[in-house]
Amino acid sequence: MAGLFATKPLDKILAEANETGEHSLRRALGLFHLIAIGIGSIIGTGIFVLTGAAAAHHAGPAILLSFVLAAVACVFSGLCYSEFASMIPVAGSAYTYGYATLGEFIAWIIGWDLILEYALGAATVASGWSGYVLSFLQDFGILLPPKLAGAPGTEFVLYHGHWERLTAQLQKALALAHIDPVSLPHQYSSFNLFGFLGILFVTAILVIGIKESVTLTSVVVIVKICVLLVFIGLGANYILGHRAEAVANWTPFLPTNTGHYGDFGWSGIATAAGVIFFAYIGFDQVSTAAQESKNPVRDLPIGILGSLAICTIIYILVAGVLTGLVKYTSLDAPAPIAMGIEITGVRWGSTLVKLGAICGLSSAMVVTLLGQSRIFFSMSRDGLLPEWVSAVHPRFRTPYISTILVGVCVALVASLTPINVMSELVSIGTLLAFVIVCAGVWILRRRGTEVPRAFVTPWIPFTPIMGIAVSLLMMLSLGWETWARLIIWLAVGVIVYFSYGRKHSNVQRERAAERSPK
Repeated sequence: MAGLFATKPLDKILAEANETGEHSLRRALGLFHLIAIGIGSIIGTGIFVLTGAAAAHHAGPAILLSFVLAAVACVFSGLCYSEFASMIPVAGSAYTYGYATLGEFIAWIIGWDLILEYALGAATVASGWSGYVLSFLQDFGILLPPKLAGAPGTEFVLYHGHWERLTAQLQKALALAHIDPVSLPHQYSSFNLFGFLGILFVTAILVIGIKESVTLTSVVVIVKICVLLVFIGLGANYILGHRAEAVANWTPFLPTNTGHYGDFGWSGIATAAGVIFFAYIGFDQVSTAAQESKNPVRDLPIGILGSLAICTIIYILVAGVLTGLVKYTSLDAPAPIAMGIEITGVRWGSTLVKLGAICGLSSAMVVTLLGQSRIFFSMSRDGLLPEWVSAVHPRFRTPYISTILVGVCVALVASLTPINVMSELVSIGTLLAFVIVCAGVWILRRRGTEVPRAFVTPWIPFTPIMGIAVSLLMMLSLGWETWARLIIWLAVGVIVYFSYGRKHSNVQRERAAERSPK
């Protein structure tokens, strides 16, 4: 039983990190690329949707403080990730960190958890991406059949000349406009072709090369940041010319509590922070590119914390401008940022927001599939998955077989499965990884493990304890259905581990060899 918690020696992990040759991953990423991976994963639809709902229902204009609070909560985990990333620059991220500190079985659990997280994350993103692409093309008169834009059974309605998914948010908007959805033309989708092709395109880019993949991500990240900066610039210019209107929208800055916990007041700030916390998830994916970084010891901590800092500043500026343009009570809309731009009189605002969302989701697909294949790669190199999973292309130096396998599976899931409920599994999986990483840093310090660290997490044990506490609190806020699905997935993982992983584990084989008589 003790073998279940056998740790992988740090010196062996570091030796693997320094491997070169045609069977190793190519080190081609600089600091800019790593920051682009972080921003590309963090900034998605969260900033385009969650900000308005959180302000309208929980914090009002004080949503700015909620963003600060959520960022501080992420920093606890980010600091722990940074120490591990500078100390163990290997592609496995939380899986490898857990293997070095908590043992093989815990490492398997977190690795199996990350497989689900990244796969469903990419599928969810692809599903949303296809809807935005459909709507964006319709702005230019290119009408594509909604039958090919969603999972089987997804309902679309023709509204303002556009086929839109009949989401809860759209239903609210129709109710405010006194429109009965039944009165609108309907169509039901049968196959999400756009999502399917989007994932296959991203998979092809990932197979060709890590530098090409991250270069594409960098370009897309620049575009979506420019979109948000344009919004901030247009909104700030309007606010400067209409100061009295902006002051009225910002007043009261913190609405009084309605008598219910989380509905405005200081509790509302905390609740809103929990809602928008998921707009920050993704910085951990920087660490999955460790073995492809030119200078991981220096660049990984900067990439993780730098992307967090940049996104926090952008989020706060966007939230401040948005609540200055639109009264917070009116922000519970499908596209609150588009609403804000419309106030400025810029008619192409909605199209601009869609472009930003498409770019945000495109980069998230690349980064998520990148992380998925690198987790597979690390687990296979440790013997916990078949050897062919970690096969590296001799020319492109990428784990091409696992990348193609993951890409095809995710494409099918994205095109055939309604996965809106499954998106919460992405959140609970990420938070579980945060718990493992924070606990790992604390355990290493208590053991007094002496390994060179370019970055040292401050305030031990306060920082990891807070990271664990915040992550567990966020996990407990999710529904029992999400917990049930996670437990079922982990149970399947336990079966796979005992039927294959434990028998083929390199660490277990080495332990058996040491125990056998000479």
